[in-house]
Amino acid sequence: MYIVILAGGSGTRFWPLSRASKPKQLISITGDRTMLQRTVERVLPLKPKRILIITNKLQADETERQVAGYRGVHIDVIAEPSARNTAPAIGLAATIIASHDPTGVMVVLPADHFILDEDALRDTLLSAAQSARKGYLMTLGIMPSRPETGYGYIEAEMELRGEGPFPVKRFVEKPPLEDALRYLEAGNYFWNSGMFIWRTDTILAEMTIHMPALSRALTGISFDGDVWELSDLDGQIESVYSAVESISIDYGVMERSTKVQVVPVEMGWSDVGSWSALPEVQAPDENGTVCINTAGHVSLDSSDCLIYADGRTVATVGVHNLVIVSTADAILVCDRDRAQDVKKVVEELTRSGRTSCL
Repeated sequence: MYIVILAGGSGTRFWPLSRASKPKQLISITGDRTMLQRTVERVLPLKPKRILIITNKLQADETERQVAGYRGVHIDVIAEPSARNTAPAIGLAATIIASHDPTGVMVVLPADHFILDEDALRDTLLSAAQSARKGYLMTLGIMPSRPETGYGYIEAEMELRGEGPFPVKRFVEKPPLEDALRYLEAGNYFWNSGMFIWRTDTILAEMTIHMPALSRALTGISFDGDVWELSDLDGQIESVYSAVESISIDYGVMERSTKVQVVPVEMGWSDVGSWSALPEVQAPDENGTVCINTAGHVSLDSSDCLIYADGRTVATVGVHNLVIVSTADAILVCDRDRAQDVKKVVEELTRSGRTSCL
């Protein structure tokens, strides 16, 4: 089994803690190990043959630094020359693995998700690997606990099929509340986790069918010998990325293939998409407030706040439902219900040329 970790995101919704060179996956939201390090550590018990981390040039050095201390497994960091979404990254990783192990099973994981029950993840991956070896494209579907409108959904064909895995009927974009309520009641819809497992030859064959331009570009990569000297591929990767479109694996393959199956799993999962997700990774206090990395919090008639203070003491007086984030060079204060709009702050700072705090 090979592990591919996608770690090239920008994490703009976690500004000002998340920056261009050190985005969400390379920081610690909870004050200890980074999200990338947590992702690596949760797959080590699977004893993977190799771990490939796909990132970008701006983040490559910090990524290398953060994983340098792990022993017992080879970890390769591959820097994309430009952002092209998930399909080219996955295709590149599959091409590299297939050059050494044509039918190797590869697991694709995001680097910036929180998982409470890591044993459940590992057990599910091992179970899904059995179907992957038979030629299926496997994806993990999170058992929904609420009518969430911020996630995509997977509709499964569950009739007369026991506990799964189940064929996928369709992928659904982030729904309005009335649809999310209906999905929750129906019982055959799962949150789309963005986690996949398949054989390298299977995903590359499906790319040939559904993404022929990307497939042609990838087949142009040549390997000298049997050595994992991936730095030798830099020029070839640059050529591939200059020739392919930016597209997700969901749009490019998963929504078109007839070989897709979903494995349901409950594992305390969150994609930690914005500051408003902090209660999913750390329990609130008696006033509904989450405090992370503070020297202390003095609360007077305050409740339901999310506070990250970079080691400072924070006092709140008569405020409710706020996000408060303090770093060395920036402070964010926003309504908790507007946490998704923090990315617009980054857009405005970029537009106005105030890049020193990006």
